[in-house]
Amino acid sequence: MRDKLDRLGERWKWFATVLRVQKRYGELNGNYLASSVTLSAFLSLFPLLLFAIAILGFFSAKSPDLAGNVVERLGLTGDAADGITSAIATAEESRRAASVIGIAGLLWSGLGLVAAFQYAINAAWQVAGHGWRAKLTGLMWLGGATLLFLTSFATSTVIRWLPNFMAPLTTLAGLSVNFALWLWTFKILATRDIGWKALVPGAVVGAVGFEILKAVGAFYVPGAVASASALYGTLGVVFATLAWLLFFGRLVVYAAVVNVVRWEEEHGTVVLKMEVPRVDPETTAPVDVTRAGETKAQSAPAGV
Repeated sequence: MRDKLDRLGERWKWFATVLRVQKRYGELNGNYLASSVTLSAFLSLFPLLLFAIAILGFFSAKSPDLAGNVVERLGLTGDAADGITSAIATAEESRRAASVIGIAGLLWSGLGLVAAFQYAINAAWQVAGHGWRAKLTGLMWLGGATLLFLTSFATSTVIRWLPNFMAPLTTLAGLSVNFALWLWTFKILATRDIGWKALVPGAVVGAVGFEILKAVGAFYVPGAVASASALYGTLGVVFATLAWLLFFGRLVVYAAVVNVVRWEEEHGTVVLKMEVPRVDPETTAPVDVTRAGETKAQSAPAGV
């Protein structure tokens, strides 16, 4: 099978790039990198929910039918619908305190999520981070990302007032904002600066992939939350959310790897020596090393 894939890669250049991306993803233990992004994103949901509940509380105080409208729009039933209704009712009572705690927690967890992004991107480039400077870079990224999100919401609101035949503009606007966000992410968070143009392939992959995830999430997540809640209660909501975030974490790593592989295809690579712990040469002898720094050994001949 591998030989057949290699032959296809020789015929189609783009397919050869796909094979290199998948191979590099495995060499870097991409699933573990993606898991760190998933966990950080999941933890950042809690202060985000506090902040969102505070906003809902302010709106709910002026709109008594808000809870029913939210449940209807999300298509929730049973325990999930009751939980949303109860949360909105509670938000009306604690909206002021939740807003303060939510903003502080959102900033703190946001920096944790940024650190996970930085680690995944730098791991793909096989470089170290900036240390304390990474925190300042993270704040800069949060500011730019917030501006892009606000632009996205404003654009979507304007498009909704346009005629129905211009509905495809919503998808186009979403892709444009996603592309700008991914390009901004790779440019600001990566330690290695290679300019803007070289980051376009990964930004395109990230933008298209994220738009697909949003579309799938719009259909999958509400149904999964409702069915999982019926079976497992609140824990089912956690499972459904983690499943979506797991794919998002892998998308981050794959998009970063695409940039690295395309850069190597155009500029080549260098070979470096690596220091590893000494082992008994009569038992095993390191003969190769992976991109993740793992040595490959084979039994040494007797007397060596």
